[in-house]
Amino acid sequence: MSTVVGDALSVGVVSVRQKAGSNIPQKAHAHGEEMTLQITGGCTVDIGPDVAAPEDSLALEAGTVMVMPKDVHHSGRNRFDAGGLCLRLNVVTPPRAEYGQKGQAKAFYPQGDKA
Repeated sequence: MSTVVGDALSVGVVSVRQKAGSNIPQKAHAHGEEMTLQITGGCTVDIGPDVAAPEDSLALEAGTVMVMPKDVHHSGRNRFDAGGLCLRLNVVTPPRAEYGQKGQAKAFYPQGDKA
């Protein structure tokens, strides 16, 4: 993920290659609200604290937008386009501290040789 941080929001471009795996671990964002735009590939987002029995599921396809409220547990699975890529844009408010400092681009969740 590459990130940029401003005063009121942070933006991350999430690029996952098929060989890096499809699972998205379960988490809940305490920092605030997050909006996701699926650009290519897809993603199924499972809602709820029980990964084995989600309360709801959302299917994101290219062009789909989702808003994830603060403190909502979610996990998921990436789906890949014909070239093996899943790409989405995340906008978070307030800015996520782990995305870095204002005005600085940063690589977050580095993939090493899987990028």
